[in-house]
Amino acid sequence: MLDSSRDIALACALSALAGYVDGIGYLHLGGLFVSFMSGNSTRMGVSIAEGRFQSAAEALALIVLFVVGAAAGSLMMLGQNRQARWRVLFAESVLLVAAGLFHGFDLDDFAVAVIVLAMGLENTVFQIEGGSGLGLTYVTGALVKAGQLIAVALSGGARLGWVPNLLLWAALVAGSVAGALAYVWINLASIWFAAAAALVLSALTGVAVRSAH
Repeated sequence: MLDSSRDIALACALSALAGYVDGIGYLHLGGLFVSFMSGNSTRMGVSIAEGRFQSAAEALALIVLFVVGAAAGSLMMLGQNRQARWRVLFAESVLLVAAGLFHGFDLDDFAVAVIVLAMGLENTVFQIEGGSGLGLTYVTGALVKAGQLIAVALSGGARLGWVPNLLLWAALVAGSVAGALAYVWINLASIWFAAAAALVLSALTGVAVRSAH
């Protein structure tokens, strides 16, 4: 999956972007997530058990939007792979720009909705045939893989095979720190930095694809 230094760099950049956006979303939503649907699923289950059905519905709405974003990204990636990455990233940047505009017009619910769509979309950038791929907005799988590859290294296999997965985790944590600080500074307007970053990554990915042909 991460078979080149360029892919590792892009994956880490996107993981940092996801962490940044999720840090913003977590603070804005008071404990819900815009990219970590396992957390939202747990919150939904707990809310149901406690009889807080409105909170459960809010978590479910975020989950549905995330799935819709992932489905849209998958449709864009079908049969395209690397050539379509820049288009998916550009679509993500457009959604994040829309979020900034919605916030500017005091439509924060719409801003959050398109942010969640963007995060679902991002997870399809490293999609492979059959629909599976590398998760970029959550790192549980990366940590499991890091642990497995550490075991391989201790057993005489590749000594540093676990490093890329640990870098994904570190990138997401660093991004979430930046996102939380930015939100405290300028509230949801901090999403504009994420939109700019996504646009730059889209442009760089498009240039890389063209130079490879």
